[in-house]
Amino acid sequence: MSETADANGEGSSSMHIDPQRAKLLSENLSHVYQRIQSASNGRKVRLIAVSKLKPTNDILALHTDSSQPQLHFGENYAQELTEKSHLLPKSIKWHMIGALQTNKCKPLAEQVSNLYCVSSVDTAKKADALEKGRAALTASNEEVEGTKLRVLVQVNTSGEENKSGVEPNQEVMELCKHIRDSCPHLHLAGVMTIGAIARSQAASTAEGVNEDFVSLRETRDRVAEELGINQEELELSMGMSSDFEAAIAQGSDEVRVGTTIFGDRPAKKDAKITEEKNAQYD
Repeated sequence: MSETADANGEGSSSMHIDPQRAKLLSENLSHVYQRIQSASNGRKVRLIAVSKLKPTNDILALHTDSSQPQLHFGENYAQELTEKSHLLPKSIKWHMIGALQTNKCKPLAEQVSNLYCVSSVDTAKKADALEKGRAALTASNEEVEGTKLRVLVQVNTSGEENKSGVEPNQEVMELCKHIRDSCPHLHLAGVMTIGAIARSQAASTAEGVNEDFVSLRETRDRVAEELGINQEELELSMGMSSDFEAAIAQGSDEVRVGTTIFGDRPAKKDAKITEEKNAQYD
């Protein structure tokens, strides 16, 4: 598999995919899906393949894998997501999962038509900027007309100062209400947390109980009650490479897995959007 015939991306039709690398990625992805299925007991759980700092070649290899095409990919940097979205097929569903500056919200929502979800909304200003961007995109693009941009409210369940997110109290209630009442082009899809690394390591198996996951679930339940909606209408986004099985066992509806699929990431300064054709893989 060296290229895709109908990619609908500006550069993907001629993008080189190394067969050996593609095989490794496919095997890694399949293994993660097996682990998800085992932990979920048949419940549907969305897998976001975190492609941060990984080349478009890797993403295209997984997206065009004939055995199990991967649809959902997550990025941490707005500029990187935007650049990749212009090179890759429009059938990809992009997730902005990293911390997002307010001034980056409107351009991101306006320029990426297949932006599926922004998972890191933690202020009303960011929600308002995403609203403006999505409204502008909707006005100029018939393909997205009537389709709201999904957003998740990020909750700081661990209380760590270096973590983004609103507090799991009245602050999260007010932000969720603001999105529902004042952002007609956004859809409040649920809540998200990253949690403390120590708690993730302590509860790394399906049997482990992570206090951050418990806190997010309780927060979701309170928000649903306050908004007068069913709990199932608000998804739980929690769990990464080190703890996604425990997160699923505690009710997560989507998990974010990167290194387990793609391997270790390069330093940001060394990362390339697209790999050269003669790149070698172990």
